[in-house]
Amino acid sequence: MKRIGFLSFGHWTPHPQSATRSAADALAQSIDLAVAAEELGADGAYFRVHHFARQLASPFPLLAAVGARTSRIEIGTAVIDMRYENPLYMAEDAGAADLISGGRLQLGISRGSPEQVVDGFRHFGHVPAEGESDADMARRHTARFLEVLRGEGFAEPNPRPMFPNPPGLLRVEPHSPGLRDRVWWGAGTRATAEWTAAQGMNLMSSTLLTEDTGVPFHVLQAEQIQRFRDAWAAAGHERTPRVSVSRSVFPITDERDQAYFGLETGSTDQVGVLEGGRARFGKTYAGEVDRVVADLAADEAVAAADTLLLTVPNQLGVDYNAHVIENVVAHVAPQLGWR
Repeated sequence: MKRIGFLSFGHWTPHPQSATRSAADALAQSIDLAVAAEELGADGAYFRVHHFARQLASPFPLLAAVGARTSRIEIGTAVIDMRYENPLYMAEDAGAADLISGGRLQLGISRGSPEQVVDGFRHFGHVPAEGESDADMARRHTARFLEVLRGEGFAEPNPRPMFPNPPGLLRVEPHSPGLRDRVWWGAGTRATAEWTAAQGMNLMSSTLLTEDTGVPFHVLQAEQIQRFRDAWAAAGHERTPRVSVSRSVFPITDERDQAYFGLETGSTDQVGVLEGGRARFGKTYAGEVDRVVADLAADEAVAAADTLLLTVPNQLGVDYNAHVIENVVAHVAPQLGWR
């Protein structure tokens, strides 16, 4: 494990017990938590994207703001639903956010998760072509996005432009060199991980896999990671890929931790049904520091990944979530070989 970051869904609700009661709260607190995480020595600040929900939805203004307020920490998404995206407009936004941050953007994308509304992508103006599924459309958008990120010109310039053009075909601007190698795909199955490798994207795997073989979650995820790396080698890519996994990790070090997560000390994997198929969910790691260290040390997927993303309960507020991150980076991670 080389890097540790946090992953926030940015939930907000106008409830008296929530520390995050509005969209403005969720956005401002996300920036503040990223700043705090950098000061604590963490390596990444990542944000989930959900449309039509009381959660973070438009990532690039947030990423740009985080990039402007920080100087070292990686900033990223986990993940953007590509069914909703205009690939060229997204390339402009991503390029701008990456340049503002000085090349620290790690962009997690995917086909997306179950939606809050029926076919929400249609409201955004995106309709699958005839014979195409919404997942096919997401991959088509992705292919175009990756193509544009290479920075090659493709658009014929106006012979009478408003401003002078460089010679040749034009590309979308701003272009950020190197961003193409910092795109990740959120894969929920072993087969999708192999496809991800073939496309030359990094692998982002969560606490959920949309398949179940009867083995513990971390064992199945470790197999997914190995299949990704084998497919990467077979594809002949020159660079070394990155792999991240997400975990809910709560060392219990004070009364607040006990009150919030004491009941999670007996957490186990869960198997359920998601979109009509069996899915396996990973457990929460909660308990005294030594127990959390031992449990994570036995997690085969954490050992196989280079990046661990800590899912945070953002509605408990910036101070408490900074406390959770500090507990992990100060007391747990060093015992697992981090730094």
